[in-house]
Amino acid sequence: MRKPVLTIFYQFDPWRSSIGGIQTVVRNFIKFAPAEFDVRLVGIEAGNGAVGTWQRRELAGREVEFFPLFQQADDDRRRLIPTSLRYSLGLWRQSLASDFMHFHRLEPTLFTYHWPGQKMLFVHNDIHQQMRSEEVKGILWRQFPGLYFALERQLLPQFEQILSCNSESTALYQQRYPRLAARISLVRNSFDSDVFYPLAEEERQQSRRQQAEQLGLPENTQFLLFAGRLHPQKDPLLLLRSLACLADARVHLLIAGDGELAATLAAERDRLRLQGRVTLLGPVDQMALAHLHRLASAFVLTSAYEGLPLVVLEALACGTPVVTTIAGETPRLLEAGCGLVCRDRQPATVAAAWEAVLRHPDQFPSLACVQNARPYSAKTVVEGVYSDMLSRWHNNNLMSVQRAFT
Repeated sequence: MRKPVLTIFYQFDPWRSSIGGIQTVVRNFIKFAPAEFDVRLVGIEAGNGAVGTWQRRELAGREVEFFPLFQQADDDRRRLIPTSLRYSLGLWRQSLASDFMHFHRLEPTLFTYHWPGQKMLFVHNDIHQQMRSEEVKGILWRQFPGLYFALERQLLPQFEQILSCNSESTALYQQRYPRLAARISLVRNSFDSDVFYPLAEEERQQSRRQQAEQLGLPENTQFLLFAGRLHPQKDPLLLLRSLACLADARVHLLIAGDGELAATLAAERDRLRLQGRVTLLGPVDQMALAHLHRLASAFVLTSAYEGLPLVVLEALACGTPVVTTIAGETPRLLEAGCGLVCRDRQPATVAAAWEAVLRHPDQFPSLACVQNARPYSAKTVVEGVYSDMLSRWHNNNLMSVQRAFT
């Protein structure tokens, strides 16, 4: 019997630096795919390679067929014509269906409604909070919520499963679409334990001192780390304004990432006179990010809305506590001793939470953070999703055989 084929649809090039949790989810589903599946990816070409044709490539030790719809560099930056729209239109009149299809945005499925095969939609944000966000630029659909929900009502019935990493979003979908409730469920996001793991305390402190020396900072510098898209959703400006409220000059903020707010963030850093306390690292690869997690005293998140950020799981897996605003699933995820949740989004409140973690590291032990993250290991989570898919595949084949003999 032939292998089932999974085709993953998302607007990025996995062989180029591309920032975001969805990209990490896709990479994990490729890396940890069992041998029983053939895996394909429909994405974009960030370099000068060919487009519009299937290419056999290797990613994270796994063979994958890649179909880039068009060329586009810097997919982290907002454009006049949104990448999601261009990607969706790129699927028009294509025939890329397979046994299983994973979608990570709703818009592309406007053109796949009648494609045969089992479709699964992954929901990566708390949709309700996302639509209510005060930051209008955070998501274009916020300006047209009625249109978005009308599109949603039309498109959701095509999915065999709707998997959300956020409990609020899961409940919202089940309430809004009771006829589809049995198909809607919560799924854990996951981290790659081959990459994100803790160091012994002595090694951790040595890495911290080396980072301080590399940046020309005092040996006793303590690092706070943010990693992600520089986008209104993440509200990186709140990071800077919170640091300005923190009197301890030994604290240095590392910001890893790129996006439309990069220039604005640099200007705000200069306005607040934080040049010596903030380093904008730009985009970093996965291995470099893991190294930064292991030397940081805390990972900090000031998002306006979220699903369950993978970078939070990666920080915890490296033994690093998390300080977050009330956004997405993170406040529910964090167990005692693994970080703090800010009660509001005021800079002084965020700074006070950072200070509490930095002053009392013994209250946030590495082991507690690692144990908190352990159930979210990709080897466990991703293989569970594939196991369910394979079971459905065998059941459908059995039913087809039974029908053939009746």
